Amino acid sequence: MTGREPTGREPAAPEVIGVRRGMFGPAGTGDTSGYGGLVRPIVLPGAASRPYGGWFDAVADGLDAALARIPVDPRGAVEGIVVDRGEMTLHIRPEHLPRVARSLRDDPGLRFELCLGVSGVHYPGETGRELHAVYHLMSITHNRRIRLEVSVPDGNAHVPSLYAVYPTVDWHERETYDFFGIVFDGHPALTRIEMPDDWVGHPQRKDYPLGGIPVEYKGARTPPPDERRAYH
Repeated sequence: MTGREPTGREPAAPEVIGVRRGMFGPAGTGDTSGYGGLVRPIVLPGAASRPYGGWFDAVADGLDAALARIPVDPRGAVEGIVVDRGEMTLHIRPEHLPRVARSLRDDPGLRFELCLGVSGVHYPGETGRELHAVYHLMSITHNRRIRLEVSVPDGNAHVPSLYAVYPTVDWHERETYDFFGIVFDGHPALTRIEMPDDWVGHPQRKDYPLGGIPVEYKGARTPPPDERRAYH
């Protein structure tokens, strides 16, 4: 069965981790989106249980077998597996991330040779797991795609870099560090890639102010969002 044919199973019960007010979350920061009165629960898909459906079970079984061949307990490496909207996400404990990624890359039955990128996510209401790093992997051999997701507290946001496993994550990890403040330990040159070196804060975190900060770029000045337009 190829990566185009996952069947999936009924989704698990969702997990509500908070309530979002307004379009972006922060209050009192000049939200000019027009959605200031919006109130929505913050919902994450719950962990799935076997059978996952389609080729998802083959990937889970193959990873368990690959990890069993190295000195790491596979039950401790994988916190849980989420199957949602026909996609598979493996939640990995941060300290085991490089071992899991290397097994997924090298095992003949898995062969996730390509990392397509790294995404950062910030859930302020998920206490102790506020910052997430998400790696998007693809198996060219088997035509399959999965995600690896690790969660860390914002007070100790350290994740082992996957640069040694997937060199293509070089700039992606730098961007995630720049915008979310996740520190990728072992990265060869973890510096800002979009914002100036002396920029304070990480602009894509939910607690970053939306307005009140002018932006200067090559001599031009852009006013902060709360000075650009208003809704009456």
